[in-house]
Amino acid sequence: MKQATSETTTGGLYAFAAYLLWGLFPLYFLTLLPTTPWEVVAWRVLLSLVFCVVALTVTRGWRAFGRIVRQPRLLGWTAAAGILIFVNWTVYLVATLTGHVIEASLGYFINPIVTVLLGVLVLHERLRPAQWTAIGIAVVAVVVIVVGYGQVPWISLLLAFSFGLYGLTKNRVGGSVDAVSGLTLETAWLSPVAVGLLIWVGATSGITAGTAGAAHAVLLLLAGIVTAVPLLLFAAATRRAPLSLIGLLQFLTPILQFATGAFLLHEAMPLERWIGFALVWVALIVLSVDSVRNARRPRGVDDVAEIA
Repeated sequence: MKQATSETTTGGLYAFAAYLLWGLFPLYFLTLLPTTPWEVVAWRVLLSLVFCVVALTVTRGWRAFGRIVRQPRLLGWTAAAGILIFVNWTVYLVATLTGHVIEASLGYFINPIVTVLLGVLVLHERLRPAQWTAIGIAVVAVVVIVVGYGQVPWISLLLAFSFGLYGLTKNRVGGSVDAVSGLTLETAWLSPVAVGLLIWVGATSGITAGTAGAAHAVLLLLAGIVTAVPLLLFAAATRRAPLSLIGLLQFLTPILQFATGAFLLHEAMPLERWIGFALVWVALIVLSVDSVRNARRPRGVDDVAEIA
């Protein structure tokens, strides 16, 4: 019992660290200006691949990696995951570097609700009444923002659905692909795209790496580590802590991003945005309370599995 408690505590700390780092991402990426989002995402892909290659070498993970690449089904899922995470990274960087941090935070607030919705649409899961209620409130929140603010929150929706679908692809491979091997394959698939982006940036606006001072160059070189470390912490957390704890801690990321956008960067928060965000927060409270209550209830044959 004591060992299980210790494992849960350790897993909770890993999850907290991962979500804390993700929550601080806007402050890191803003230090990379005047580098464009397209150049940043290209370096992020390539440097993450370098980091993963080093990690596989240090941890002697090449044998496990070799078993994965010999399975076409797993290769297909990692390719799909790579495309989805590329969309997510690109949209997030465009949002952060163009003054839309609050809208990006909304995407990660509604991501848990999108994940539940994908469980219904793709995995044909049955939802409890509280989960349907949370989805309904979230839909109303988006409608309020669209009507009141005068535009569809495309950044939020793209981030929520791309990351939700990314989680779905990871769910499909389960424990067959470890975190480092998975990220290695995902970034390897994306490397030709990243190289193409750098060629395009160089031919248009010009590559900024090494031209904006030593501090900027160092921060840009850290993009691979900054990307990979929270993903590895998150993977370690999911092996130790219950999903109910990880699910509750995940709100730390959008809370920090929202606070950064609203109070540090002073992005606009008109009344309709406050109302929309308030409705999303109500939906998340409903979803979280229901998740905790269901996690504590003994599971019977009629209980329905949920994706995280």
